[in-house]
Amino acid sequence: MKVALLAGSTGLIGKQLLQLLLDDPHYAVVKAISRKPLEIQHAKLQNIVADFNTLTIHHDQLTADDVFCCLGTTIKQAGSQEAFRKVDYEYPLELAKLTKNKGATQYLIVTALGADAKSGIFYNRVKGETEKAIEEVDFRAYHIFRPSLLLGERTEKRAGEGAATVVYKALGFLIPLKYKAIDSANVAKAMLHFAKQDLSGRFVHESKELQGF
Repeated sequence: MKVALLAGSTGLIGKQLLQLLLDDPHYAVVKAISRKPLEIQHAKLQNIVADFNTLTIHHDQLTADDVFCCLGTTIKQAGSQEAFRKVDYEYPLELAKLTKNKGATQYLIVTALGADAKSGIFYNRVKGETEKAIEEVDFRAYHIFRPSLLLGERTEKRAGEGAATVVYKALGFLIPLKYKAIDSANVAKAMLHFAKQDLSGRFVHESKELQGF
C-alpha cells in the first residue's frame, strides 16, 4: 500500500478527492496540506498545516508515492496577475520539486481546458507554463487533467460561473463534449483511477475523457 499527498484539499475537486483517497485501501496513509487544520478526521489522514510560501520548512513531512495537486485560484480572488501566478505556477512547481526530492514517483495535477504555454490568454498561458515546468521535474508518471467549467458546490462564489453554469445546463445538448461543463466529482474519480494504474510517462486527460468518470 502507498502514501498519497494532496495539496488543495479544501477546494472543489480536492475535498472530493480527499474522501476518495481516504476510502480507498490502495493508500495506507493520506497526507493533506492545508493552511488551517482540516475538520475531517480519519485514521489514515495526516494533516500538514502549512503556508506554501514557507513549504520547505515542512520538507521532511512531504514523503509520498503519489502527489495530487488541486491548487488553483482566479485573478480576482488572488488580487493580481502576480499573485495568481504564485498560486497556480510557483506553488505547484515548488511542491513538485520538494516531493520528487523525497522520492515521489507520480504527480497528478489539475490545470484547465485550453492550457497552453504559448496562449495569448494570461490564464491559459500560466496553466500551460505550469504543465511544462513540472514536466521537467521528471516524475516517472505525470498526469495532467484539463477540465472545462467545473460543476459542484464551492465554498466561495466565483464571478460569472453561476450564470455560465445555468447556460451550460440549459444548452448542454448543443455544446460539444470537449467543452461541456463537468462535475468536479468526475475529475476527482479520474485522478484516483489513473494514479492506481501505476503507469510511466506523461499523460494529458482532456475534459472530454474525464466526462466518462
